[in-house]
Amino acid sequence: MNKEKLLELAGQLVLAGIMHQDGEIQKISDLLAAELRQAESDGDGATPAPPQEKDKTGFLNFTKQEILKMPTKFRKYFIAADKLVHVRQRKRNKNGYYTYEARYRCGDYNISVSSRDPDKLTEKFLAAINAVETGNELLNVPTNFHEFATFFLETFWRRTVTAQTYKTETNRYKNHIRPAFGSLPIKKITPAMCQQLLDGITAKGYGKTADEVHGRLNQIFEAAIKHGLIKHNPLALVVFTTHESKHGRAFTKSEERRLLESTAGTPWQLMFAVALYTGLRPNEYVTARIEGDFIKAVNSKRKNKKIEYKRIPITPMLRPYLDGVQELRFYVPQRIREKLRALFPGHSLKDTRETFNSRCIESGINETARKLFMGHSLGALGNAYTDLSDEFLIKEGNKFFYDLPPICPQK
Repeated sequence: MNKEKLLELAGQLVLAGIMHQDGEIQKISDLLAAELRQAESDGDGATPAPPQEKDKTGFLNFTKQEILKMPTKFRKYFIAADKLVHVRQRKRNKNGYYTYEARYRCGDYNISVSSRDPDKLTEKFLAAINAVETGNELLNVPTNFHEFATFFLETFWRRTVTAQTYKTETNRYKNHIRPAFGSLPIKKITPAMCQQLLDGITAKGYGKTADEVHGRLNQIFEAAIKHGLIKHNPLALVVFTTHESKHGRAFTKSEERRLLESTAGTPWQLMFAVALYTGLRPNEYVTARIEGDFIKAVNSKRKNKKIEYKRIPITPMLRPYLDGVQELRFYVPQRIREKLRALFPGHSLKDTRETFNSRCIESGINETARKLFMGHSLGALGNAYTDLSDEFLIKEGNKFFYDLPPICPQK
């Protein structure tokens, strides 16, 4: 009698019984009966020893429906290998319970899952296969919308934008996108849900916000496709038209005068003078400082990790307002916006930047110098090979002068 063979079959029979695998029970029973008959025919009437309290092995069975859920590539391997997934029952003596481990090795696959509940092995094994096929077993990629969006934004997207853009867009995500989808499984988000979200934002008159939300959603869904979470982008069926942006307009010289006259004798005047005569972006005000003949500030439109400064010469138009000033101090941009809107309802704070750019052109300032003052890119070649001297920049800055006497309070 082959005792080792009988013990192995007995262990498989016990495991199949625990897992309620009727087909496997019948198959193993037939094999066990055949072994016993063989033993009797050999004249050995010894009773086979009961299975020992040690690891027992068996096989995991799959229905046709479960096999169809497997990725196509894996399914071919699986069927060719007779659909055998080994299962081992292990007694945890220390804790007095059993664990069940399913392991599959074939070709490039080496899959292993475990559970204290044998009925969950099939489900966990199928999930593990799909994770391997999409590469998610290494990244542990979440499958719910908010969790995946956070994973994508923090792991990938954040590296491509400035700190200010990240802050602004994160707030927009929290205010508009997250409330719409929350932790809903990303594969359950439908085109109709996306259409409803975008239509609701547009109906409130927030055209630019709708554009930004649409763009961010598209990035998230495309990332989900690349991670194998969904096959199609729900936005593909959404009807959406980008809103027509309203471009700002420069202050007229009379408006410029009124702005500076109406704020004379207050801290607002210096803030608006710097805004009008340097073209700084509102989010750059906080970094602005006086450095010799220049106003120096961080260029907020650089996406690389390096901090880049731009330097705007103190022009004849700005110089009178800086008399005796050693340090620039600004209120937060939102307060400055509100103040400007109260004085000029038809203007926005970014119009001061357009005003500066327009006056530079009218004053005949060199185009490259103007772009440097504005913090614009010169292109890859221009950025690499252009380094204008301070003398040249100051000379160009001195051209920035026109018929508008300084409106400074008497000291």
